[in-house]
Amino acid sequence: MKKIQLPMLLLALLVISSFVAAGIAIGFRNYLWMVLFILAGFLLMGAGLTRKRKKQSLS
Repeated sequence: MKKIQLPMLLLALLVISSFVAAGIAIGFRNYLWMVLFILAGFLLMGAGLTRKRKKQSLS
């Protein structure tokens, strides 16, 4: 059984919550917050992917 990587799990949860918050912002018709949450989601996702790529290249 593999060990759970807590930092990556937390980063994934942040990405998911960011996109959920963007959906809520759409529901409230607050487009500025929608754009900010979508950008935050993509930035967090990019950070996670680069972290994963660096970790795979080391091993």
